[in-house]
Amino acid sequence: MSRFPVRRLALLGAGAAAVTLTLSACSGERVQNAVNATNSTRGLRVVLDQRYGPDARNRLDVYAPQDARNAPTLLFIHGGSWQGGDKSGHAFVGESLARAGYVVGVMNYRLAPQHRYPSYVQDGAAALKWLRDHAREFGGSPENLFVSGHSAGGFNAAELVDNARWLAEVNVPVSSIRGVIGIAGPYSYDFRQYQSRVAFPEGGDPGDIMPDRHIRPDAPPHLLLVAEKDTTVHPQNALNMEAALKKAGIPVQRVVLPRLNHVTVIGAVARNLTWLGGTRAELIRFVEARRLK
Repeated sequence: MSRFPVRRLALLGAGAAAVTLTLSACSGERVQNAVNATNSTRGLRVVLDQRYGPDARNRLDVYAPQDARNAPTLLFIHGGSWQGGDKSGHAFVGESLARAGYVVGVMNYRLAPQHRYPSYVQDGAAALKWLRDHAREFGGSPENLFVSGHSAGGFNAAELVDNARWLAEVNVPVSSIRGVIGIAGPYSYDFRQYQSRVAFPEGGDPGDIMPDRHIRPDAPPHLLLVAEKDTTVHPQNALNMEAALKKAGIPVQRVVLPRLNHVTVIGAVARNLTWLGGTRAELIRFVEARRLK
């Protein structure tokens, strides 16, 4: 028997179907558009398609308060089983967190199967370097960084910070990162059993790849948000990740959010969808507790 618990990882974009309860007849793209259309970025500074690398997918969008000054700076990474998803569908994340007072980069990354692990993790590290280098231009602080992601993006967020290799490659000091927020991330599963195996090297060993297997001793605190009704990424992922972080002596909080599923847990970041559940409130609580004052 595999030492990894069984879980499913479907092809779901981070924000797609966030309002499935009321818009179930719509396509994922139409739902994302509806959520974004009802969360206006008016009054914010929004700069789109900033290049952080040479590939066409190496772009990020920045959302910032007009009057930001030394604000927490957060990189958000979308989901999609490493094979789909797009930053444009997650404008509601940038808008919502910029309204909370943060400078937010919402990134794209190279997709599988053309680009397998660790390509998309390296893209995350490169995007974080860009955001750190340019933080002051948007009123953010380069020493007040947070990294977050949903689903596959949660894997990317944890892996790029917790595996010392990736930050070293881009010369970003781990001391500048105040926290990692994983939202329904698959941090500990046997990809060989699922379609998502195409996102990993052929013949790859999950024991050498999963973020819970190589926690650096100086990793920052983590918040692991789990959707109570998630049937896509099994909650055991967060339990395994929590245990690995605790073993390494890293502060970690695991919060199970009632009623939410794999898609509504990210939809609840939108300001007009907080009635779905507590994702936004928990994320802000963590940032406010960890940010440099």
